[in-house]
Amino acid sequence: MKHNAKSIRTFIGAKKYNESREFYKEIGFTESVISANMSYFIVNENIGFYLQDYYVKQWVNNSMIFLEVDDVDRYWNELTNLGLDKKYKYVRFHAIKEEEWGKEFFMHDPSGVLWHFGQFKESIS
Repeated sequence: MKHNAKSIRTFIGAKKYNESREFYKEIGFTESVISANMSYFIVNENIGFYLQDYYVKQWVNNSMIFLEVDDVDRYWNELTNLGLDKKYKYVRFHAIKEEEWGKEFFMHDPSGVLWHFGQFKESIS
């Protein structure tokens, strides 16, 4: 079976919806409001996610998103220089790690969603 898929989008929850909205705008996503309790956050034409004003701790704490980036070191510097871990109580960063496939770092959003920012080695991507 063959399909012409155009994008894939995940849904994530927010413990404090408006705080999470501001957080994602601050890190460079563009918000498209869908309703009073849901927005679509876009980083480019076909990459985005739905943020919901809905929180279940077990679900949110087990949510992970991998965002492939062109330059992990630049993303690390830009994100950590924003001081997000001081501005938002639960935001935290884990340093860049070198792996066989490339390198990545981790960031927890204000609700507990774990983001992976990764850059694949050219031979792997």
